[in-house]
Formats: sequence, C-alpha cells, structure tokens
Amino acid sequence: MATVVAGKFEDLIAKGLEVVVEGDPDLDLAARDVPLSEIESVAAKHSPAVVLLNFAALSSPVEVQALAPRMPDARILVLANRPSAAECTQMLAFGATGCLSKETQARDVVNAIHLASRGMHVLPRSAAAGGGVDRLGMEGTELTARETDVLELLQDGYTNSEIAQTLSIGVETVRTHARSIYRKLGVPSRRELARRAQQEPIVVDDARRPVPTG
Repeated sequence: MATVVAGKFEDLIAKGLEVVVEGDPDLDLAARDVPLSEIESVAAKHSPAVVLLNFAALSSPVEVQALAPRMPDARILVLANRPSAAECTQMLAFGATGCLSKETQARDVVNAIHLASRGMHVLPRSAAAGGGVDRLGMEGTELTARETDVLELLQDGYTNSEIAQTLSIGVETVRTHARSIYRKLGVPSRRELARRAQQEPIVVDDARRPVPTG
C-alpha cells in the first residue's frame, strides 16, 4: 500500500482528491490539507510514498527544488491548472516525479499516484502535446495496480519467471499483464519499454474538467 500526503488545495479539488485516493484500496491518505510550510514535518511523520503539492501554493517552483532533497523517500506529484510543457519540464528538473493537471480524470489521478510512487515520471497529455517534452503515451487507458507492479519489475530487468515468483502469480499471468502493458503504453517489446522508460515520462489523459467529488 502506498501512503499519500496531500498539501492544501482548493476546497473542490481537496475533496475530490480525498474521495479518489481513499477509494483505492492500495492507497492510504495519511494527511490532507497540509500547508506547504508543514509538508516536510508531516512527511517525516508519515513517511509517504507520494506527496501531492498544489502548484498554486508555491511562491516559486524553486520551492520544489528545496523540498525534494529534504524528503528523499517521497515522490512529489505537483497538480496545477492546465500546466504548460515548460512548467512541467521545470517541475521535473527541480525534483518532482510528476506534474498533473487538476482537470485530470479521477482514474488517471490514481494511476499517476501509483506510477509516481514507483519513481516513474508522469505528465498530463495536454502539456506533453504542447511540445518540448518526450513522452511514453498511455493511449488514454490506465494500468491496473498489478500491471504497475509488473511494469516496475520489467523495467528492473526481471525475467517472467522472476516476476511470477516475486508477485506470487503464474508465469502465464505475467505474460498476459506484459502484453497489456505494452499495448497500453504503445511499445512493441520489453527492450523498447526499458529503453524508453529510462528517458521518457509516462503521459496520462487530462479530461479538462475538475476531479469529481462523488
């Protein structure tokens, strides 16, 4: 289970994030509405896998650069209002693991949190499409929690047998998950997946509407 700490967001977004995160059995929302000044201490208390930050709460993107090394075990996922490619690239350069639009669909927010918790860079499709960002497309379909587990091991160079043993599933099940991952990420093979994932962020769809609250 991945522990999540959420910074302070606008009321509607905050409620939506609470519903979305708590609705996933593999995520634990340990704290929410945390002021930026208290993020570091709250993270030290809960040891989150992912910290959700509100871009609007940052006085400057440099604050992400300052926070990242002080929370080495947490992945920072920044949510912004329709972030541009330049803004997202800047967030990643300053130490964030992902940059996401607040208009992203609920299922893709959850997926982005799971991917970020495993150290995979995540961007909204609208920002990636804006130019200047290489991307590993998701074709608008999210990975399941198990597929995300398999993806992480594939990227680490595990064989199908080793993945099956690690996750306590059958080898044929691993093959099925792998085929689904390749299809959803738009890559033809394991070798290409490993090559591209090392240098390109994964892209999720942003639906141009707020995260639903119920």
